[in-house]
Amino acid sequence: MDITVNRNAVPFDPRPPMITSGLRIGTPALAARGFSHNDFRAVADLIAAALTATNDDQLGPLRAQVQRLAARYPLYPELHRT
Repeated sequence: MDITVNRNAVPFDPRPPMITSGLRIGTPALAARGFSHNDFRAVADLIAAALTATNDDQLGPLRAQVQRLAARYPLYPELHRT
């Protein structure tokens, strides 16, 4: 999917630290790139779709959507070549 996240411990989670129930998404990085409120909703929808996908064939189209969304907000616009 090419969305970077990391696992996070959840308070009172009975699972061990390496098998956590939490998922942390670094939203400041998206905000710094200029993502709008609607873009954040799109990211949430993409993550939900990926987590509920029943087979790997469903991930390809989601990955393409992520890449299109990210392309609208390049990391270093001054280095972006057209």
